[in-house]
Amino acid sequence: MAGEVKRSRVLDLIFAVYEDRKTPRRRTLKAAKIVHYHGEPIDCVVRDLSATGAGLVIESPIDIPPRFCLLFEGDKTTKQCRVVRRSGNKIGVAFE
Repeated sequence: MAGEVKRSRVLDLIFAVYEDRKTPRRRTLKAAKIVHYHGEPIDCVVRDLSATGAGLVIESPIDIPPRFCLLFEGDKTTKQCRVVRRSGNKIGVAFE
C-alpha cells in the first residue's frame, strides 16, 4: 500500500509538470450537479479538480449551457463555471 501511494504521488507530480494548465488538477471522484436556469439539475461526476477548474463526465452533453453553477453534493459547495472544452460526454470547466 505504501509503495502504491508513493508511486501515485510521483505520477501526479510528473503529470503536473507536463500539464498545460495554470494549476495542476488532481484526480477525484465526486458526485455533483450542473444547475442552470433553463431546466432541471443534471447529474455529473467530477473526475479531476483544481483551484481553477474541473473535468466533468455527464451522461449526455445535450442542453449543457456555456455557463452554469456546479453543486458539489458531498459538502454542498458551489462554483460558477464556464465551459472551456467539450469532448463526447466529457466537459472541461473553468471556475469564475
